[in-house]
Amino acid sequence: MNWIYDPWPWYISGPLISLVMFLLLMVGKRFGMSSNLRTMCTICGAGKTSDFFRFDWKAQRWNLIVVLGAIIGGFIATNFLSTDISVDLNPTVIADLQSKGFESAGNAYMPEMLFSNDVFTNPKNLFLLIIGGLLVGFGARYAGGCTSGHAISGLSDLQLPSLIAVIGFFIGGLVMIHFIFPLIF
Repeated sequence: MNWIYDPWPWYISGPLISLVMFLLLMVGKRFGMSSNLRTMCTICGAGKTSDFFRFDWKAQRWNLIVVLGAIIGGFIATNFLSTDISVDLNPTVIADLQSKGFESAGNAYMPEMLFSNDVFTNPKNLFLLIIGGLLVGFGARYAGGCTSGHAISGLSDLQLPSLIAVIGFFIGGLVMIHFIFPLIF
């Protein structure tokens, strides 16, 4: 087993996430990715048109570093630390996805049908991505945070609204994959 190229087991990555969350709680910070979009919009001047974007964005600079680290870390992991990009899926799931048009099922983490540049020439896929992005953005705003913010930061801070939001995320995901997804594809 090569620890650099293989995924880290839960008993290493879990405690590392817990350590980071403990340190953030100790210094009074909250982790979440969707709040960075608000910060970036504020930096670009959105506060001139909406009160929602009028806040001291400089207090959130540390969180922008988290986004930068996630981007750089993802690039390094994908291009230098990944020897096998296939996904270990159940053969039944692979066959089901391939029957729905996802030829790369089991071969890549991101389905080429939705994440290649060809999506911009297929009106159906482009429409689905735009609607999905709007719904995710609306949901993150309506829930007061994204899945990472609620599931990692909110739950570690024992916040009841985060528990309710996480339960809602799971229910929404199950409804999507079992009822709506088969109707779309």
